[in-house]
This record gives sequence, structure tokens and C-alpha cells, in this order.
Amino acid sequence: MKSKTLLAGMLVVILILTACGPQETDVPTMTTEPTMASTEPSMTETSAASPVPEATNTGTADETPTAAIPVTGEPTINVSQSTEFGPILVDAEGLSLYLFTKDTQGGESSSCNDECAMEWLPLLSQGSPIVGEGVDNLLLGTITREDGSVQVTYNGWPLYRFVDDATLGDTKGQGMENLWFLVTPTGEAVKP
Repeated sequence: MKSKTLLAGMLVVILILTACGPQETDVPTMTTEPTMASTEPSMTETSAASPVPEATNTGTADETPTAAIPVTGEPTINVSQSTEFGPILVDAEGLSLYLFTKDTQGGESSSCNDECAMEWLPLLSQGSPIVGEGVDNLLLGTITREDGSVQVTYNGWPLYRFVDDATLGDTKGQGMENLWFLVTPTGEAVKP
């Protein structure tokens, strides 16, 4: 008899905890669906209980460097006038582009991978890069990186952005470690 009473008591506690716990609910949201007869928004139900998955890094160091670099299509390469260094190559957002002298000019790959590519962001492309004004179409090309992504090259040099260059005109990577240099419209390193 005591075990039946104890069992009944445990069931009541479980039911109370279940009833008081967090519940998944459907929250109605407004969406507009165009129709021929009406321009009024209609009410549909969508589930708010589905969590948005967080990005997690489960790969190895060889797979992660370019993950932080958005690839949205074909990047445009432009020429900008730097007050300190003269005409230099920039990306579509006007951020300075660099070459890395440890790369082999005209080579098939990049020497900047893993942790290096977290600081020196390879300029990636999903297609052929676009030639901006002042850029020599014959000097523009691409290579395939070791992770399979496609990096833009100019005069055979893979192009990079420096992570600390945040605004137009920033050239904080110029001459860094005597290995990283801005690029002229003729595809040469800007050296002092």
C-alpha cells in the first residue's frame, strides 16, 4: 500500500513539473501575401520554438582561415589614390589590397594559410573578378587555395586585405614585417 501511495505521489510531482516547465508555443506573425483581390496582410502561424543554430568551429585549422571572409560573388578591383603612397589597388569597399612577398609571383598557390589567413584575409571570388577603372584586365587572375577557395591575383600576386584596415584610406599593413606591401596599378609592391 505504501508503494502505491509513493508511486502516486511521484506521478503527481512529475505532472506538476511537466506542467510548469518551459513550453514550445507557436507565435503568430504577420506576413504579407500579395493576391489579386486584396492588399490586406494575412495572418499565418510560424513556430517560434525552432532555435537558430549557432555557428560552431568543428574543423581543423586548415579549414577555418577563410571561413571569416565573406564571398558574395565576383569582387571588383579598383584603383584609389593614397595621400601617402600614390595610386594603389583597393577592393569594392575601398579597402587596401596587399601582396605577400613570401608568395611566388605567378605561382599556383598562396603561402598565407591557417593563422596567417585570419590576419591577412585572402580576397576570394566565386567567379571572375571585375576590372574597375585604372585596373589592367590582363594582370587580373585567380588561383585555387589549399582549402579549395578561389583567390584573386594581380600580376601573378595573390591579393589580401589586412584585418586592421577598417576604413577607406587605411594602410596599416604597409611594410609590415617587411613582407606585406600595397599594390600599384602595374602590379608591383609599394616599397619605401
